[in-house]
Amino acid sequence: MPDQVTLTVNGLPVQVSPGTTVAVAVVIAGQVCRASVNREPRGPLCGMGICFECRVAINAQSHCRSCQILCEPGMEVRTDE
Repeated sequence: MPDQVTLTVNGLPVQVSPGTTVAVAVVIAGQVCRASVNREPRGPLCGMGICFECRVAINAQSHCRSCQILCEPGMEVRTDE
């Protein structure tokens, strides 16, 4: 198992430990998960996949719950979709 997993969040490279969720990688990158309809920043709230506040696009697939998905090498995460 590799010591680190490298992925990108809004084009920024991020290295995390294996087993880290995408939501944590987004926070480490200093990003927010999405914006509300009023353009207010939103982030992980429940951490269990119930609230849907942590939705991001992963590898061009929209509305992924980042708190439920583990980081994989080369994953591309976008929070502005």
